[in-house]
Amino acid sequence: MRYKKPLNPFPTSGYYGPAYFCDREKETQQITQFLQNGQSCLLMGIRRLGKTALIQHVRHHLPDHWEFVYLDILATENEQQLLNAIGTALLQHFSEKEKIGKRVWEFVKTLRPIISFDQLSGIPQVSFQIAQAERPVIDILTFLSQLENPVVIAIDEFQQIHAYPEKNTDAWLRAAIQQVQNVFFLFSGSQQSILNELFSNPSRPFYRSASPIQLGKIDVSEYRKFIVSQFAKHGKKLSAPLAEQILEWTKCHTYYVQLLCNRLYQLPMTEYAAEDWQTCAQQILKESETFFLHYRTLLSTQQWKLAVAIAKSGSVFAPTSKDFIGTYQLGSGATVLKSLHALLEKELIYKEYDAEGNPYYQVYDVFFERWIQGTY
Repeated sequence: MRYKKPLNPFPTSGYYGPAYFCDREKETQQITQFLQNGQSCLLMGIRRLGKTALIQHVRHHLPDHWEFVYLDILATENEQQLLNAIGTALLQHFSEKEKIGKRVWEFVKTLRPIISFDQLSGIPQVSFQIAQAERPVIDILTFLSQLENPVVIAIDEFQQIHAYPEKNTDAWLRAAIQQVQNVFFLFSGSQQSILNELFSNPSRPFYRSASPIQLGKIDVSEYRKFIVSQFAKHGKKLSAPLAEQILEWTKCHTYYVQLLCNRLYQLPMTEYAAEDWQTCAQQILKESETFFLHYRTLLSTQQWKLAVAIAKSGSVFAPTSKDFIGTYQLGSGATVLKSLHALLEKELIYKEYDAEGNPYYQVYDVFFERWIQGTY
């Protein structure tokens, strides 16, 4: 499989092949092993940790004859839009000019969709005008199971089905998946509480139907070596201590690491000093300030005070403790709990667990956290 060369060795979106992908060897091996042994997988992790890139990396490591269909359903709002997303993903993956692709296109056309093409890219888009999506989705899965090659369907942001107005989507979808052979699923998502409800609640249809893999942050030593190596490959020198500083400031969170390194690489120099990455970091925060100030308009005074307190603390294990409340003058424990729930719902903070299983809270956007720490 050939990949385009990125304009910058630190791409912030898309997958450009293993040369621009850092580590994740354990997770890649786990997922490919599960899929090749007929097991579906559930990949969970907070946003911007690189789940989508990992999914494409897994695709790179599967046998060449395997078909790999990827769709992101975050933007879907109901079952019909889910069907549209599946149909679009199929026609985008399978070329009508190839033998197997021709079969797929002919089959999809039997479902009588409206097929349009993007004027700039030529990429096909599919829209179905039907009352119920259940039967066509089942027909599509059944058809794919009859192909000669194994098929992997990767559904990103799978928790979105939980928000559909139709209340039994997971029931009929799970029933359909159980009936097909030669089709394997890689589910992925970022809202872990919903995914846990879907896959670990014994009363839900998807209970224990996929092997779970929790995606954490990339090991600091591996990421450090990768960053130094990427700069070196392109004739630039960034020392290991400076790479470590970048990882500490970005909290080793993939998207923020990539973006800061991308900016640093743009500077017209071949050797970097600490003030260079610090200048880039401050520029990024300054550019984002309008968005950060907008967050404040979306929150009540108490919610904003709690967001600032969590950001300034870095990680908060006991948000209702007297010390934490007193330090930041947050009022009562009940008020904090109410604000905490609101910030979680708005995804301005997230709940995580340490190695001992103790829960703690952090601000979702690392740059937002750094901006607060430098402003308040």
